[in-house]
Amino acid sequence: MQKKISTRYIATVAMLAAISYIAVFVGRLVPNVAGFLSYDPKDAVVVISGFVLGPATSLLVSVIVSLAEMVTVSGTGFYGLVMNVVSTCAFALPAAFIYKKYRTKKGAVIGLAVGVAAMAAVMVAWNYVITPLYMGVPRETVAGMLATVFLPFNLLKGSINAALTMLIYKPVVTALRKIGFVSPDPEGKKHRFSVVTAVVSAALIATFLLLLLALAGVI
Repeated sequence: MQKKISTRYIATVAMLAAISYIAVFVGRLVPNVAGFLSYDPKDAVVVISGFVLGPATSLLVSVIVSLAEMVTVSGTGFYGLVMNVVSTCAFALPAAFIYKKYRTKKGAVIGLAVGVAAMAAVMVAWNYVITPLYMGVPRETVAGMLATVFLPFNLLKGSINAALTMLIYKPVVTALRKIGFVSPDPEGKKHRFSVVTAVVSAALIATFLLLLLALAGVI
């Protein structure tokens, strides 16, 4: 029994990691901000993995995908790996921990909001420390960008991924349950796809994406 459960867990993590990796390429369609800050929708898949299988799974999927990025498409090496994992986990882990305790739509929304705030705050600190090392610029230059570039970028990135999580959570989980990768809800609840949630989430994604494009100087 334990072997069967472990095999299913490994298969589920592998599928979620694969979906996250594909999402990386979707994010590359969005222009970079300040020439090097890139939007990455994989965080939505990572936080969904935490909602379904617990915070530790979010950490595991984040590390797997970040390693895959480093050896395939990333040009920032180990620094990029560290920043990737820190950014994703700062967003996904608080959300997953809160949702684990309060398994309701309200709990998910609160968790995602906390995740957005946590990621924005954490990345201001980490960009101040790490960015000068791999960009080769004075720390004073980076300090001048914290409030005007890094903070708004991470708030927008997190907000888009929070709305994206709400939009795709039910379809993703339903698909995983149908193919047997995720167990049925232990409480026997039937989760219906909410049209209102979908419309609001889509509107928020469009709004925050336009703001991100404005920050990138595209519009």
